Amino acid sequence: MITIDGSEGEGGGQVLRNACALSLVTGEPFTIDKIRAKRDQPGLMRQHLTAIEAACAIGGADCEGLELGSNRIVFKPGSVSPGDYSFAVGTAGSTALVLQTVLVPLALADTPSKLVIEGGTHASMAPSFDFIQKCFLPVLARMGPNVSARIKRHGFFPRGGGRIEIDIDPSPLRRIECIARGKLETKAGMVVFASLGANKIPTRIRKAALKALPEWDEDMIAIRDLPADQGPGVALTLEAAYEHVTEVVSGFGKLGLSAERIGQTAGKRMAGYQASGAFAGPYLQDQLLLPMAIAGGGSFTSVKISQHTRTAAEIIGLFTGRSTYFEDAGDQGHLVRIV
Repeated sequence: MITIDGSEGEGGGQVLRNACALSLVTGEPFTIDKIRAKRDQPGLMRQHLTAIEAACAIGGADCEGLELGSNRIVFKPGSVSPGDYSFAVGTAGSTALVLQTVLVPLALADTPSKLVIEGGTHASMAPSFDFIQKCFLPVLARMGPNVSARIKRHGFFPRGGGRIEIDIDPSPLRRIECIARGKLETKAGMVVFASLGANKIPTRIRKAALKALPEWDEDMIAIRDLPADQGPGVALTLEAAYEHVTEVVSGFGKLGLSAERIGQTAGKRMAGYQASGAFAGPYLQDQLLLPMAIAGGGSFTSVKISQHTRTAAEIIGLFTGRSTYFEDAGDQGHLVRIV
């Protein structure tokens, strides 16, 4: 039984999600105490419950302590069963993070699976649907599994109500090296919004983003009005497609956050990535560790290494015995090696 202190390192829900996925893949049970102890609202929240419940459903697992606010669980995996599954967070909790929990176990199964996940698709503190679809899944496909994703309905904070559909064609994971991103091919962006009335928020967001991206033109960032029943909400997505990877940066609206701040922050993040020579941005950096470890190793260049990523590497090491090394890579930022 692996024992994890949930207050160490980054101390968030990622520890739970990675532990569940790794437990299903390796067959190792685990206990985690002090769940999300560093957060303003410690313990399990709705999206964490849904992620663990999803892991139990696909993996025939037993889990003690599975209730709202719980600060300790004991997870005992069974056998992963591919199939058709539906999971609903019930809030604006991230659909992408629920997917993160079950994706690799199902991608290693014997037959295909289909998932429907309902909840938030564009909210802070989590990858957006666009990131999963356009950035992460194409890199995962190079490792073997073919996973397609569709958004049927957007879900913004605080309402949620989004819906994504995932088709997983499984395959053994193979080791890959992701060092150079290649030449820049296209740049594009979009502001999606719903139920914001006649105000100019989307236009202001675009203007602020462009101010931080002097080499981008206004016609590169489209504005799309969604059906009113999907709101209220607004999200900005910026994409830079290179030969070997597409970086996706997002900004999300929330009460008290100005349109200018949304656009400026996302624009600066994209400008920072483009100025670097790294393959992976901060979100992709975090997402690549688990499949690469299961594949037996791999490497990639990335921007500044986050505490999120260092914590993920520690959890992966507990279940797989694999080590992650972070090295200076000069103009390409940092080299991350899993061995």
